[in-house]
Amino acid sequence: MSHIPNDLRYTDSHEWVQCEEDNIAIIGITDHAQALLGDLVFVELPEVGTELHHGEEAGVVESVKAASDIYAPLSGEVIAINTALEAAPELINQSAYEDGWLYRIELSHPEELEQLLDAEQYTHCVEE
Repeated sequence: MSHIPNDLRYTDSHEWVQCEEDNIAIIGITDHAQALLGDLVFVELPEVGTELHHGEEAGVVESVKAASDIYAPLSGEVIAINTALEAAPELINQSAYEDGWLYRIELSHPEELEQLLDAEQYTHCVEE
């Protein structure tokens, strides 16, 4: 079973969200998602300044097996990206919830957080 931290929120499309202060959130893909994809070889992230809307495509991760879209779990402006992933996309495989984060977003609709899954709900989603 994949590692699913209790302090994060999740989507059924396997993105995770860590809330910070001042309506800032960190976004990544789950340990479950990276395990399904296998060894990642390329990551395409949104540009800083991009306005994302909940549910829209925000980037792509590619592995030796497949490519998979990354969806925005929340609406807002991208304020930072993990530039380390350009040279080392395998950081997501090694540390999906820490070194492998994708981008930071300043939320335009914080109430969208209520629509995300908690760890228990995401666990059930993965098990189905």
